[in-house]
Amino acid sequence: MPQNSTVPKILIVGGGYAGFYTAWKLEKHLRKGEADVTMVDPLPYMTYQPFLPEVAAGSIEARHSVVAHRRHLKRTNVLTAKVTNINHADKVATITPPLGEPYEFAYDQIVVTAGAVSRTFPIPGIADNAIGLKTIEEAVAIRDRVMSNFDKASSLPAGPERDRLLTVVVVGGGFAGIEVFAELRSLASSLVSRYPQLRFEDTHFHLIEAMGRIMPEVSLQTSEWVLKDLAKRGANVHLDTQLTSAVDGNVELSTGEVIPTDVIVWTAGVMANPTVVRGGDLPVEERGRIQTRADLRVGTPEAFVPGAWAAGDVSAVPDLSGGGVGGFCVPNAQHAVRQAKLLAKNLVAVLRGEDPKEYFHKNLGAVAGLGLYNGVFQSGKIALKGFVAWVAHRGYHGLAMPTWERKFRVIWGWWNNLWLGRDLVNLETVQNPRYVFEEFAARPRPAADAPAAPATKADAPKAAEPKAAAAKAPAAKKTAAKKAPAPATTDPAEHADATEKAAAK
Repeated sequence: MPQNSTVPKILIVGGGYAGFYTAWKLEKHLRKGEADVTMVDPLPYMTYQPFLPEVAAGSIEARHSVVAHRRHLKRTNVLTAKVTNINHADKVATITPPLGEPYEFAYDQIVVTAGAVSRTFPIPGIADNAIGLKTIEEAVAIRDRVMSNFDKASSLPAGPERDRLLTVVVVGGGFAGIEVFAELRSLASSLVSRYPQLRFEDTHFHLIEAMGRIMPEVSLQTSEWVLKDLAKRGANVHLDTQLTSAVDGNVELSTGEVIPTDVIVWTAGVMANPTVVRGGDLPVEERGRIQTRADLRVGTPEAFVPGAWAAGDVSAVPDLSGGGVGGFCVPNAQHAVRQAKLLAKNLVAVLRGEDPKEYFHKNLGAVAGLGLYNGVFQSGKIALKGFVAWVAHRGYHGLAMPTWERKFRVIWGWWNNLWLGRDLVNLETVQNPRYVFEEFAARPRPAADAPAAPATKADAPKAAEPKAAAAKAPAAKKTAAKKAPAPATTDPAEHADATEKAAAK
């Protein structure tokens, strides 16, 4: 979208939940020509993260769980790049594209919605062997690794290596950890029926949780029901247990137990995107999030930073409902989407000289899928379990997926799976798509030996011969000439001439 230098410029940093919804709603609320909106994100799509566990289990097509920026943002200038510095004092941001040199972008209003990344600890082996669950690429990689390991294990005899390939370890007992753990357990149960060489008892699933309970978002009674349900399906949950090492895939626990595995999924917490938070001059609170007011302007309750806004996981927004941890909204999709919708309205209001409103949202409850036809739902004292909760889970997220185009793709995929079954295609080789081409591609032959280099001054002593040897050279040549046979020829005239010369001698 072409820039208009005479209207306010709005820069949105991040295209996840909060960033996409802010831009989407700004397009709705802004009058034509009222402001120029630019959104910057390294990815060209928004990921609907509640679907990641189902993507990892093969229940949802990966591309259906993301929303393309350029398709659904009609009047927003979308830049696929990174914001690596924010100089709000001068209202200039540094944009670093994937190709080319970084450049400065001047703005009037900035909206920081850069989201969060996986938060890890300096545990040996985690950085080298574990995988997170924050991106669609990670979910696909987990799915393909599990399926590929079944292929490998089916050709091995019973033993330690086969056990290692059929063992999955998930670290973190929050909603994301429990969902992906249960979904992968459900996937493994489906896969076993396709491999006559393997039995259900050959698969091993372990969840590691440092606290004494799982899923703090639901009641203790509901979380205990989930534990019993997982135990019925052969899954092991280690409570009050910490992971101390994961070197070479050997998961060592604080209890002394060692679990060899080829799949370690890390879901033990998130942190605000450090690239954006640290690369700027906006105020940051003690947990590394941008300090944000209830009206979603950056600042404290006493004073705000003019022209700066924040929302979503990267921000510390006060939870006026009183239900937030430490008095702030927890980092989840419910808050990110609703904050973004209000932020768009507030920003437009400020541009028009009106006062912004404060964000207030009481948690509607929590819903989680625990594999096909199984789930859990909690809202206040109301708790649903099993199939009914699973229907509620799919119904809620199917409707919450932004845009009707995306809703249709997801729901249509669920409908197909109901009749056709789970899609069990393994595409792990897509991570190395050129392996077949490289194996059979013709390559140039090795170059012939290079001709000898001419002698240099340094080689002169080696080339010099004694005078006596030089004197013998002509005599040697004469002797060689006498012994050498006459050159062969097919020309009769030349042959006669050579015979006459020999007779004369």
